[in-house]
Amino acid sequence: MAKEKSGKQQGDMARAGLAALSPFELKDELIKAAGGGAVERAANASMLNAGRGNPNFLATIPRHGFWQLGLFAMRESERSFAFMPEGVGGFPRREGLTERFDLFLRENRGVPGIDFLRGAVSYVRDQLGLSAGDFLYEMCEGVLASNYPVPDRMLKLSELIVGQYLRKEMIGNHPFVGEFDVFAVEGGTAAMTYIFNTMRENYLIKPGDTIALGMPIFTPYIEIPRLNDYQLNVVNLEATVESDWQYSKKELDKLRDPKVKAFFLVNPSNPPSVKISDESLQYIADVVKERPDLILLTDDVYGTFADDFVSLFALAPKNTILVYSYSKYFGATGWRLGAIATHRDNVLDRLIAELPKEAKQQLHKRYESITTEPEKLKFIDRLVADSRTVALNHTAGLSTPQQVQMVLFSLFSLMDTPDAYKNALKRLIRKRKQALYEEVGISFDDDDPNKVDYYTILDVEFLGERMFGREFVDWLLKNTEPSELLFRLAREARVVLLPGRGFGTQHPSGRVSLANLNESDYRQIGRAMRKLIEEYVERYNAATGKKLDKTKVK
Repeated sequence: MAKEKSGKQQGDMARAGLAALSPFELKDELIKAAGGGAVERAANASMLNAGRGNPNFLATIPRHGFWQLGLFAMRESERSFAFMPEGVGGFPRREGLTERFDLFLRENRGVPGIDFLRGAVSYVRDQLGLSAGDFLYEMCEGVLASNYPVPDRMLKLSELIVGQYLRKEMIGNHPFVGEFDVFAVEGGTAAMTYIFNTMRENYLIKPGDTIALGMPIFTPYIEIPRLNDYQLNVVNLEATVESDWQYSKKELDKLRDPKVKAFFLVNPSNPPSVKISDESLQYIADVVKERPDLILLTDDVYGTFADDFVSLFALAPKNTILVYSYSKYFGATGWRLGAIATHRDNVLDRLIAELPKEAKQQLHKRYESITTEPEKLKFIDRLVADSRTVALNHTAGLSTPQQVQMVLFSLFSLMDTPDAYKNALKRLIRKRKQALYEEVGISFDDDDPNKVDYYTILDVEFLGERMFGREFVDWLLKNTEPSELLFRLAREARVVLLPGRGFGTQHPSGRVSLANLNESDYRQIGRAMRKLIEEYVERYNAATGKKLDKTKVK
């Protein structure tokens, strides 16, 4: 008996430990259950890891352009110290740079990436009205990584080009008055950590303050406010599967509470992968008119996969911090490329200017080593300084080769006027979704214009009720642990999903990335899911005396 009691206690402790884990850490446990090492790459393991957000596709053309630009830059470097045989090069020279580049293009006609570079220089000169020579020099020096980033927030022309890309993808044809600044950072993850930190350091959020989160949401947004560094109270705005993952007016009205200092959201959502409706975006913008002090952060990493996407940044630019990452759309998670954008006339700078005298004095001391007028330092430049603990501000900025690749990705999209690359990715992930649900035995109408489908959620409660009714769902939830389905899929079918719980979903669920496996793999996942569901139906029938048809297709 003592042994049984001890075993139960150990089991309870193990379940409690698993429940406390972030979904990304629980993923490692699921991988172990599927027979792989916690750090083993899925591509090398005999399992199907659909929990990762890392895509298995990537943009080849701007990458070819990067390598060819690198070869040209190396040739330019070697011109400077040609008399030294020891492998010493120098900085590229501006004089005659465009002519030598034209010669390089002619010499390498037909080589992948060459036509793209030719078009990129033409686009920068003819469409953006920038100097081709200045652009080439910035790119050559940048790809050689021979100098600190100057300016430290972002290379001068690079910021303009990335800004044009963000205008195209995040604003589109929506009216937008004024200009915005861009800070190049190490992906969306760095963006959120920098923003939280600088908001705290500048007294925009303090321990005990209240922020709102649009749920479900990328896990770090849930975890960071709980840390001892911040100690924030959180109000959740719930979007549910029953509402097609949209926020009701009742939920959005929570933003009217003056205690709510900031609202953080991911759009399109992660993991439901649904963009906020036009009506909801406008409703938020109308709330901001009533609450001009409300800070908004919109993380729009998946916006480039959506049809006709418009960011909250377009509707409420003076109140909104825009976060974007190149990682998913260009298959560039290893490049660590992201951007933060703020309108030049924004609520953050205004709130800092209205701080009490004592706080202003403290901030003056904090930033006086990098500027003679700390009071005039913009929020986005405070982000730059804080990212290097102020004292190392002169070393700030994303590495220059990273910025070059970011620029080439941006130009690739700007030059793709028919959106051929975008449409190809949409077709790819939506065919995978169709394959998955066909095997599960559920058909979905894809007529919702807000669905993006980078991820999909296998919601146990919603799908179970749809397939077999509410009584079955109630029995299932009562007789299974929240993570049981995920671990059984891992152990028995070698399928790894991420728990929706860690993203703030209200029902037991698993996040499936539609980006990182092939179509046949999603069919296999669907069959594994179906087999598991049918087994639970059999158990339900045996336990209740019911006669549900396990082969039913909805």
